Amino acid sequence: MDDDVAISVRELSKSFKLPHEKKSSIKEHLLNFRKQTFEQFQALKDINFDVKKGEFFGIVGRNGSGKSTLLKIISGVYQPTAGEVKVNGTLTPFIELGIGFNPELTGRDNIFLNGAILGLTRKEVLQKYDEIVAFAELEKFMDQKLKNYSSGMQVRLAFSIAIQAHNDILLIDEVLAVGDANFQRKCFKVFREIKNSGKTVVFVTHDMGIVQEFCDRAIMIQDSEVIAMGAPRQIAMRYELANSSNVATSKNKQVLLERPADPAAKILDFKLTLQGKKQDRFSVKDPITAEVTLDVRRPQDIQLNLFFVNDKGTYLTGINTINDLKYYNPPKGQVTLKCTVLPGQFSKGDYTVGVGAYTLDDVEDLIDVVDKNYDLGAPSLTIVDSSHYQNGEFYIQGKWAVASANSKK
Repeated sequence: MDDDVAISVRELSKSFKLPHEKKSSIKEHLLNFRKQTFEQFQALKDINFDVKKGEFFGIVGRNGSGKSTLLKIISGVYQPTAGEVKVNGTLTPFIELGIGFNPELTGRDNIFLNGAILGLTRKEVLQKYDEIVAFAELEKFMDQKLKNYSSGMQVRLAFSIAIQAHNDILLIDEVLAVGDANFQRKCFKVFREIKNSGKTVVFVTHDMGIVQEFCDRAIMIQDSEVIAMGAPRQIAMRYELANSSNVATSKNKQVLLERPADPAAKILDFKLTLQGKKQDRFSVKDPITAEVTLDVRRPQDIQLNLFFVNDKGTYLTGINTINDLKYYNPPKGQVTLKCTVLPGQFSKGDYTVGVGAYTLDDVEDLIDVVDKNYDLGAPSLTIVDSSHYQNGEFYIQGKWAVASANSKK
């Protein structure tokens, strides 16, 4: 195991025995002891990857794919059926928050109890006590027994304690789903601090926005196997495809790596233009027009989403058709739609542009997509600025003027 690797997973598999019959009494167990039959359930199959030190590593997948099982094996809660996991450093698992809490003790007592489980000394907990309570927003409840706390209050308290642990590696399983919007904003701030501190983080989530904002790399697990590994934007797109109904019902897992095989509307052409001419180089003061040609095979309400990605692969922004075209139902055949992005909204730099077509049924479903991660000819875009205007993430339009001046002769 290399020194720069924090976690190494090799040929990892995990199976569980599922009993065919449910027995609810001792008598049933004794009478049917020899008749007990089981079914093997393969939760993970031949998983291989490395997480580098200081890396923020995402794990995504649909429910039941094996993500949480993988995290529990890394943390030592489960033992693998085959293969091995090597960990180079100390771990803090944010998996089952609140493990070790005693419902008969007060919130105050549970802070010291849970802190000890996480490896904090009593002196360290005393120093951090006020900070823990304030972060959890539970100042008025610390002398009440934990059994009187709501589930949300308990998870907030557990999270507030866990972030004080000073281990090298953090394993996080969808904990940002807890609490109200204000608490989640504080959690995001903690995530940014953790990322900037250089700690290693392995993060399981269904939120592709978080994956693209925080992760350096990610993997996608489907049907107990790793089917994709790469840049966050690439994995987010494949996850989106996997959750489309026309793909999710398919038994062919390779479909997840491509556009849908028989989309209702296929994207035939996608280009950027300036004054009607195809273009890939624009001034900051130029409007950018995207033209999308569809082959409509089965008429239905659709929505197009035009999105921009920077040179680091980070999703920046998108604009869809719903505000201007409402529920657009194109006729069968070819149709071209265009979107003109007003000038002065991008700073100079390199970008790629993608487009996705969606249904507008009860469940939004991806029909077709053109994105650089699929090598399908997504346009590249360079914004240039010959002036000495500014650098940065955005192009800000404004005007300076002299408000007053006191001249001296």
